[in-house]
Amino acid sequence: MLKVAIVYFSGFGHTKKIAEHVQIGVCEIIKNGADLFDVTTLEDVSVLNQYGAIIFGAPTYMGSVPYQFKRFMDGTSKIWMEQGWVDKIAAGFTNSYAVSGGKTGVLMQMFSFAAQHGMLWLPLGLKQCNDDISHNNPNAINRLGSSLGFMAQSENDTPEVTPPAGDKRTAELFGERIAKTLLRMG
Repeated sequence: MLKVAIVYFSGFGHTKKIAEHVQIGVCEIIKNGADLFDVTTLEDVSVLNQYGAIIFGAPTYMGSVPYQFKRFMDGTSKIWMEQGWVDKIAAGFTNSYAVSGGKTGVLMQMFSFAAQHGMLWLPLGLKQCNDDISHNNPNAINRLGSSLGFMAQSENDTPEVTPPAGDKRTAELFGERIAKTLLRMG
């Protein structure tokens, strides 16, 4: 159970990039310790039962998770009935074009979903940027000042434009935090 599942939906490819960087962070601590699951191709959600931690990732669409991710959430009701994810580590990340755009709402949806399952939510755990230079610096760690989970921002909807370097590095640090916590609890 010392493995992490990263379950995500990515409409334009940006959220997938963040998921891949979270995976890099996990694997810095636990070699081959993370697997990626795209909710549009995940046929059997019970496969996630074998993981000690599940990280949820989705873009922010209209201040909410997209319907594809919500369909995944609703598809876990049998696991909820069996209390299959109780005491697993949970965490979440989101991405959108806007600096805010309702990202906190998406993280709250993920948090509430994890709480319904009895999971243990792990926040980002990184200090927020505290100066104007950091907020405008694409290389800054946690440049959007998130705490509940990880927030990334991509400049547009073209897949060629990836999230900034600071967001990718923050995703890696988030993955490292989750892996270290899983090892302590494991």
